[in-house]
Amino acid sequence: MNTVKLIGNVGRDINVKEFEGGKMLSFSLATDEGYLNKHKEEVKSTAWHTVVVWRELAQRCETFLSTGKMVSIEGRLTYRQYVDKDNRTVRRAEVTAHKVEEVQKKQEAAV
Repeated sequence: MNTVKLIGNVGRDINVKEFEGGKMLSFSLATDEGYLNKHKEEVKSTAWHTVVVWRELAQRCETFLSTGKMVSIEGRLTYRQYVDKDNRTVRRAEVTAHKVEEVQKKQEAAV
């Protein structure tokens, strides 16, 4: 089963493209992880993911997504490749989302 669930922050302004069959929206999502090393120091790392949303969901996401907003996404991992302007083959992994929801941060929920 190809299922991806991530919670993170939108990393840059969304990119919207319109097609005859609807819209495609893409954005970067930053997820954070942390652990304690052997010296009991916290080590944090950030992973960046490209998220792609299609059609009606893309239209809804366009109304509420913005840089820094925390979201939960569910979808599947997809791979694509293309030849760039320098004639190099580029391979990309993306999350094609079928569910995107805003997540309230703890401070906002307490207000």
